[in-house]
Amino acid sequence: MILVTAKQMQEMDRKTITEFGIPGLVLMENAGRGALETLVETFDPIESYRVAIISGRGNNGGDGFVIGRYLMEMGVAVSFILLSERDKVAGDAKINMELVEALLAEHPESRFLEVPDGETFDRLKPTILHHDLFVDAIFGTGLNADVRGFFKTVIQTLNQSQSPVFSVDIPSGLNADTGKVCGTAIEADATATFAFAKAGHVLYPGNVHTGALEIIDIGIPGHIALGECPNLFLPEKEDIAALMPKRPFNTHKGSAGHLLTLAGAPGKTGAAALCANAAVRAGAGLVTLGVPQGILGIMESLAVEPMAIGLPQGDAGELSEEGLQAIQTVMSGKQVLAMGPGLGTHSSTQALIRALVEHSDIPMVIDADALNCLTSTPDIFSVAKAPLILTPHPGEMARLTGTSPKDIQADRLNIAIEFSQQANVILVLKGAQTLTACPDGTCYICPTGNPGMASGGMGDVLTGMIAGYMAQGMAPEAAAVAGVFIHGFCGDLLAQTSPVGFTASDMIKIIPNALAKILA
Repeated sequence: MILVTAKQMQEMDRKTITEFGIPGLVLMENAGRGALETLVETFDPIESYRVAIISGRGNNGGDGFVIGRYLMEMGVAVSFILLSERDKVAGDAKINMELVEALLAEHPESRFLEVPDGETFDRLKPTILHHDLFVDAIFGTGLNADVRGFFKTVIQTLNQSQSPVFSVDIPSGLNADTGKVCGTAIEADATATFAFAKAGHVLYPGNVHTGALEIIDIGIPGHIALGECPNLFLPEKEDIAALMPKRPFNTHKGSAGHLLTLAGAPGKTGAAALCANAAVRAGAGLVTLGVPQGILGIMESLAVEPMAIGLPQGDAGELSEEGLQAIQTVMSGKQVLAMGPGLGTHSSTQALIRALVEHSDIPMVIDADALNCLTSTPDIFSVAKAPLILTPHPGEMARLTGTSPKDIQADRLNIAIEFSQQANVILVLKGAQTLTACPDGTCYICPTGNPGMASGGMGDVLTGMIAGYMAQGMAPEAAAVAGVFIHGFCGDLLAQTSPVGFTASDMIKIIPNALAKILA
């Protein structure tokens, strides 16, 4: 699914009107009629509701007038609540407001209330709240400042009411690009948006405020939409299914990909096992797990299918730079190198990781401690010879950028895209709606996953999955997008049994089943 920004949507509207000759009034009519269809399907039978259209003075309010006009013609009692003075409504919205006013004489069950200020709202509040359904047409996608004054009071009042709310285009108070709440925002049960979903609909907390989302075709020509070069995407099952490699009948383990995982240290053997076992479950034909010699025995019992090998270790039992030549020998014939889970951050391990990033010629998935080993030399990514996929959580991302987790979470989308472009890496920024940002500016927002996945080892599983898909021949970008989606989908399947308490090991077991459901 394509996602757009408010600016891109505004430009599409402008070009449709000025270059293609479709009047703005027609677009507003299409938007209102399409939103009405969703409203009627969502709240059935619509005739049983007392509906209040809460309109601002802009085009979003105009869409609300169109919806209300059609509702009146269906015999629904509609109250039009204009949060402005009439003479401040202009353009296409004014035309639709005047159409509504002209029709009111034929529909005595409906009414028009002008509510230009807080005093009027307080006086009419009991009347306004005496409705079964609110249509939120206050602010559209252009909002970029905090909601203040009586608008804030109106939104908070609607949220506190017991009646459902249907938002037009976007819940009023949400930033359409980031999903952030601008002071306060409508908590909608459902939203009808136009032409394309906006990033703010799917990014937390916007996704929570949006409710069920329906996209309405309002007649924007396809070449105009594509001309805006959208760079944000929300992958769906069908997209992931199309990415997955199809195996020839005569496939054997040697042709299904061979990857090397460098992971583990004393006390951190579980992370290494999770990563390697996940790669196997993702379908890699062969997985070699390279660990410090001192923990080889433990690893052979924790990871049965992967081939565990012991590598030279330092005085603290860590993988060290002294093992570089041995590792490079083992890397021969491998399609992917995954490193980081449970490695530790000993100075000798840091030197090893830097050398591998700088000199290796096979694609790498870099996670956890391998990322932490590189925080003092972030410029090293730009000199890497091979494609890199970095998979930080917000804390690791903060260390890479010299900021704080709070800073990262405050602007996840822009930070991910900017870092990916500057470092020339594919960046998987984990969290609610994990982001996969690519050097060309493309970014994928993952729709799968849930809070039950906030448990140790989940990231190790993701690293193994992405590496496993790459080993089978998937391009790095495709492997990252698919790995993130399927990883979250596994969590969603497990959450159907219990919302919490499932583990990373549970995730690994159902990877094949999750893929089967996606491919079905």
